[in-house]
Amino acid sequence: MIGSPDLKQRTLSALVMIPVVLGLTVYGGLPFTLFWLTAGAAALYEWAKVARLPYAAGYAVLGLCGLAGSVILLSLSQGALVVPVLAGVAVACGLLTRRLRAGVGGVLVAATACVPLVMLRGDTTLGIWAVCYIYAVVWCTDIGAYFVGRTLGGPKLSPRLSPNKTWSGAIGGAVLGTLAGCLLLFASGLRFEPVMLAVGLGLSVAGQMGDLAESAFKRAFGVKDAGRIIPGHGGVLDRLDGFMAACLFAVLIGLARNLSAPAAGLLLW
Repeated sequence: MIGSPDLKQRTLSALVMIPVVLGLTVYGGLPFTLFWLTAGAAALYEWAKVARLPYAAGYAVLGLCGLAGSVILLSLSQGALVVPVLAGVAVACGLLTRRLRAGVGGVLVAATACVPLVMLRGDTTLGIWAVCYIYAVVWCTDIGAYFVGRTLGGPKLSPRLSPNKTWSGAIGGAVLGTLAGCLLLFASGLRFEPVMLAVGLGLSVAGQMGDLAESAFKRAFGVKDAGRIIPGHGGVLDRLDGFMAACLFAVLIGLARNLSAPAAGLLLW
């Protein structure tokens, strides 16, 4: 129901989190980086708990070292070393837990949130707009999907993976997310090109696919929520599932178009 206690909890949590995240994004620098590294470490720990990996705390710490090392390499303009460093740490985490596939997967999933964001925000001219563009698309996709899906209902998007998600919600979320991204570009003063409609739609769809992928991961282990740290949302992994996929999609577009300045590659067409 639209007026359910769950919605009230989600709204209150969002009213607390959004100003903090936006404030850190505007400030940038070390506070922004530390925030996303902390989120990555929390996601790693939750992943380990859901997958029932042994040594969950050690796994999270080792994974965090890999994330931090990647961020340091980015700050030293050694981005080419990020992939081998992350791959090495991911394999080490898999060996630590004696569950190679699940151990490697958790590190790579956590990396898709903090590493692309730090990479994009590092652009002193367009970084803040690139990151806020992702926020706008993903957050408004979630809002649109929630309200349109609850209001219109209809056929389920994936009954086996996520019984509450509907096609109407997915479409409504994609429309609202794409429009929100366009509005943010207009507000930024950047030149708007029609291709950005496709970029925004791609980000929205990627986010929703990431959400379904995390649902599949949790369902494989019989878990509803990855954690309970965020009232109304569950755990950090629950909150970042779609966001991580959208971040990866965004930075890949940016790097494909401008290897030295992915924020410009994402926004300037």
